[in-house]
Amino acid sequence: MPKGMWVYDPQSGGKSIPKSIQPRIRQRILDHAEKHYADRCNRIDVRFRGKFCYIDAYTEPFVPPDYDPELFGGKSRKERIAQLREIPIHLCRLRYFGDEENWSMAFYTYSNMKYEPCIFDNGSWHGTPEQALDTSSVYLME
Repeated sequence: MPKGMWVYDPQSGGKSIPKSIQPRIRQRILDHAEKHYADRCNRIDVRFRGKFCYIDAYTEPFVPPDYDPELFGGKSRKERIAQLREIPIHLCRLRYFGDEENWSMAFYTYSNMKYEPCIFDNGSWHGTPEQALDTSSVYLME
């Protein structure tokens, strides 16, 4: 590659997400989650920080009926379930470039404990917040 040649990278750069659009983006994601994933999660959390939008989910935890409180500091089964309900499942991180319909996405990988660049289910590096939720919903499968 010639020196000084500019190459587009959908996983770098971006623009700070304006506060004026944050409520609209949050509502779009929450509406989509309610319509398609209400049976798979208790709630969705949408956070904004600079150029990033993070989407997390909270699910109903499985705690076996033969739960042993001694293994978890003496917490009762009911207390353990309440504790686990507050642990988020990180789904994805969106990167904003100035267009509400074209974001890039990084999928949270639990094997590496970090966000890794990925393409949307449509085969593109760009998509909508709703498409990002659909792509990362693999963690919400029953």
